[in-house]
Amino acid sequence: MSESVLNAILRSDLKAFTEKVFATVDQSSVYLDNWHIQAICHQLTRCHDGEINNLMITQPPRSMKSICASVALVAWALGKNPALKTICVSYSGPLAIELARQCRMVMESEWYQALFPHTRLSKTTESELITTKGGGRFATSIGGTLTGRGADIIIIDDPLKADDAQSETKRREVIDWYRGTLSTRLNN
Repeated sequence: MSESVLNAILRSDLKAFTEKVFATVDQSSVYLDNWHIQAICHQLTRCHDGEINNLMITQPPRSMKSICASVALVAWALGKNPALKTICVSYSGPLAIELARQCRMVMESEWYQALFPHTRLSKTTESELITTKGGGRFATSIGGTLTGRGADIIIIDDPLKADDAQSETKRREVIDWYRGTLSTRLNN
Protein backbone atom coordinates (compact mmCIF):
# COMPACT_ATOMS: atom_id res chain seq x y z
CA MET A 1 0.00 0.00 0.00
CA SER A 2 1.37 3.40 -0.93
CA GLU A 3 2.00 6.03 1.72
CA SER A 4 -0.58 8.38 0.20
CA VAL A 5 -3.27 5.67 0.32
CA LEU A 6 -2.35 4.79 3.92
CA ASN A 7 -2.48 8.46 4.90
CA ALA A 8 -5.90 8.87 3.29
CA ILE A 9 -7.15 5.90 5.30
CA LEU A 10 -5.66 7.23 8.54
CA ARG A 11 -7.26 10.65 7.96
CA SER A 12 -10.72 9.19 7.34
CA ASP A 13 -10.88 6.04 9.51
CA LEU A 14 -10.61 6.48 13.28
CA LYS A 15 -10.09 2.76 13.84
CA ALA A 16 -7.08 2.62 11.48
CA PHE A 17 -5.78 5.80 13.13
CA THR A 18 -6.25 4.20 16.58
CA GLU A 19 -4.13 1.20 15.57
CA LYS A 20 -1.33 3.58 14.57
CA VAL A 21 -1.75 5.49 17.84
CA PHE A 22 -1.50 2.25 19.83
CA ALA A 23 1.76 1.37 18.07
CA THR A 24 3.10 4.82 18.98
CA VAL A 25 2.12 4.97 22.66
CA ASP A 26 2.61 1.29 23.61
CA GLN A 27 5.56 -0.07 21.69
CA SER A 28 6.05 -2.96 24.11
CA SER A 29 2.65 -4.54 23.45
CA VAL A 30 1.09 -6.19 20.44
CA TYR A 31 -2.13 -4.68 19.14
CA LEU A 32 -4.91 -7.27 19.25
CA ASP A 33 -7.78 -6.26 17.02
CA ASN A 34 -11.30 -7.03 18.18
CA TRP A 35 -14.86 -6.11 17.19
CA HIS A 36 -15.33 -3.91 20.27
CA ILE A 37 -12.59 -1.51 19.09
CA GLN A 38 -14.42 -1.14 15.77
CA ALA A 39 -17.65 -0.48 17.71
CA ILE A 40 -16.01 2.15 19.93
CA CYS A 41 -14.38 3.90 16.97
CA HIS A 42 -17.61 3.83 14.98
CA GLN A 43 -19.54 5.54 17.78
CA LEU A 44 -16.74 8.03 18.47
CA THR A 45 -16.74 8.91 14.77
CA ARG A 46 -20.49 9.49 14.97
CA CYS A 47 -19.87 11.87 17.89
CA HIS A 48 -17.14 13.66 15.96
CA ASP A 49 -19.42 14.01 12.93
CA GLY A 50 -22.26 15.41 15.04
CA GLU A 51 -24.60 12.45 14.51
CA ILE A 52 -24.84 11.92 18.26
CA ASN A 53 -24.13 14.35 21.10
CA ASN A 54 -23.57 12.08 24.07
CA LEU A 55 -21.91 8.69 24.28
CA MET A 56 -21.20 6.46 27.25
CA ILE A 57 -18.80 3.55 26.83
CA THR A 58 -18.87 0.98 29.60
CA GLN A 59 -16.29 -1.74 29.28
CA PRO A 60 -13.85 -3.48 31.57
CA PRO A 61 -10.41 -2.02 32.25
CA ARG A 62 -7.68 -2.60 29.66
CA SER A 63 -10.06 -2.73 26.70
CA MET A 64 -8.62 0.37 24.92
CA LYS A 65 -11.35 2.85 25.89
CA SER A 66 -8.81 5.45 26.98
CA ILE A 67 -6.57 5.11 23.93
CA CYS A 68 -9.58 5.27 21.61
CA ALA A 69 -11.35 8.22 23.25
CA SER A 70 -8.83 10.28 25.23
CA VAL A 71 -5.84 9.85 22.94
CA ALA A 72 -6.74 8.79 19.38
CA LEU A 73 -10.05 10.65 19.00
CA VAL A 74 -8.59 13.88 20.36
CA ALA A 75 -5.45 13.74 18.17
CA TRP A 76 -7.52 12.77 15.09
CA ALA A 77 -10.09 15.51 15.69
CA LEU A 78 -7.37 18.13 16.22
CA GLY A 79 -5.69 16.92 13.03
CA LYS A 80 -8.90 17.65 11.16
CA ASN A 81 -9.65 20.89 13.03
CA PRO A 82 -6.73 22.43 14.93
CA ALA A 83 -9.03 25.09 16.38
CA LEU A 84 -11.12 22.48 18.24
CA LYS A 85 -11.07 22.73 22.03
CA THR A 86 -11.26 19.58 24.16
CA ILE A 87 -11.36 18.87 27.86
CA CYS A 88 -10.41 15.38 29.01
CA VAL A 89 -11.28 14.38 32.57
CA SER A 90 -10.14 11.37 34.58
CA TYR A 91 -10.59 10.35 38.21
CA SER A 92 -7.03 11.32 39.12
CA GLY A 93 -4.52 13.93 38.10
CA PRO A 94 -1.79 11.39 37.32
CA LEU A 95 -4.08 9.44 34.95
CA ALA A 96 -5.20 12.66 33.24
CA ILE A 97 -1.55 13.71 32.81
CA GLU A 98 -0.54 10.30 31.44
CA LEU A 99 -3.26 10.41 28.78
CA ALA A 100 -2.21 13.97 27.88
CA ARG A 101 1.39 12.75 27.55
CA GLN A 102 0.28 9.99 25.19
CA CYS A 103 -1.71 12.43 23.06
CA ARG A 104 1.29 14.78 22.92
CA MET A 105 3.53 11.85 21.91
CA VAL A 106 1.20 11.11 18.99
CA MET A 107 0.86 14.72 17.88
CA GLU A 108 4.62 15.27 17.98
CA SER A 109 5.38 12.09 16.02
CA GLU A 110 6.73 12.32 12.49
CA TRP A 111 3.89 10.26 11.04
CA TYR A 112 1.22 12.50 12.62
CA GLN A 113 2.91 15.68 11.44
CA ALA A 114 3.10 14.28 7.91
CA LEU A 115 -0.55 13.20 8.11
CA PHE A 116 -1.84 16.54 9.43
CA PRO A 117 0.66 19.21 8.29
CA HIS A 118 -1.63 22.10 9.35
CA THR A 119 -1.86 20.94 12.97
CA ARG A 120 1.09 21.98 15.09
CA LEU A 121 1.50 22.43 18.82
CA SER A 122 2.51 25.92 19.88
CA LYS A 123 2.56 25.25 23.63
CA THR A 124 2.62 22.14 25.75
CA THR A 125 2.48 21.67 29.48
CA GLU A 126 1.85 18.61 31.57
CA SER A 127 -1.90 19.12 31.34
CA GLU A 128 -2.39 21.23 28.22
CA LEU A 129 -1.67 21.02 24.51
CA ILE A 130 -2.36 24.16 22.49
CA THR A 131 -2.25 24.27 18.70
CA THR A 132 -1.11 27.18 16.58
CA LYS A 133 -4.80 27.67 15.67
CA GLY A 134 -5.86 28.10 19.31
CA GLY A 135 -7.42 24.69 19.81
CA GLY A 136 -6.09 21.96 22.00
CA ARG A 137 -6.53 19.47 24.78
CA PHE A 138 -6.84 20.29 28.48
CA ALA A 139 -6.49 17.50 31.03
CA THR A 140 -7.94 17.63 34.52
CA SER A 141 -9.25 15.37 37.24
CA ILE A 142 -12.73 15.06 38.71
CA GLY A 143 -13.21 18.11 40.92
CA GLY A 144 -10.50 20.04 39.07
CA THR A 145 -10.73 23.74 38.30
CA LEU A 146 -12.15 24.72 34.91
CA THR A 147 -12.71 28.43 35.47
CA GLY A 148 -12.50 30.29 32.18
CA ARG A 149 -12.32 27.14 30.09
CA GLY A 150 -14.71 25.91 27.46
CA ALA A 151 -14.65 22.99 25.07
CA ASP A 152 -16.25 21.72 21.90
CA ILE A 153 -15.73 18.14 23.09
CA ILE A 154 -15.63 16.90 26.67
CA ILE A 155 -14.40 13.40 27.40
CA ILE A 156 -14.86 11.84 30.82
CA ASP A 157 -12.57 8.84 31.02
CA ASP A 158 -12.82 6.70 34.14
CA PRO A 159 -14.53 9.22 36.45
CA LEU A 160 -14.17 6.84 39.42
CA LYS A 161 -11.43 4.45 40.35
CA ALA A 162 -12.64 0.89 40.83
CA ASP A 163 -12.50 1.07 44.65
CA ASP A 164 -14.81 4.12 44.68
CA ALA A 165 -17.43 2.79 42.26
CA GLN A 166 -19.44 1.20 45.06
CA SER A 167 -19.42 4.34 47.20
CA GLU A 168 -22.65 6.36 47.00
CA THR A 169 -20.74 9.38 48.35
CA LYS A 170 -18.04 9.19 45.66
CA ARG A 171 -20.58 8.67 42.90
CA ARG A 172 -22.59 11.67 44.15
CA GLU A 173 -19.43 13.84 44.20
CA VAL A 174 -18.78 13.01 40.54
CA ILE A 175 -22.39 13.67 39.53
CA ASP A 176 -22.49 16.97 41.42
CA TRP A 177 -19.19 18.16 39.88
CA TYR A 178 -20.40 17.16 36.43
CA ARG A 179 -23.73 18.98 36.80
CA GLY A 180 -22.37 22.04 38.58
CA THR A 181 -19.07 22.55 36.77
CA LEU A 182 -18.20 20.35 33.82
CA SER A 183 -21.50 20.46 31.93
CA THR A 184 -21.38 24.26 31.93
CA ARG A 185 -18.06 24.22 30.05
CA LEU A 186 -19.43 22.82 26.79
CA ASN A 187 -19.35 25.32 23.94
CA ASN A 188 -22.54 25.86 21.91
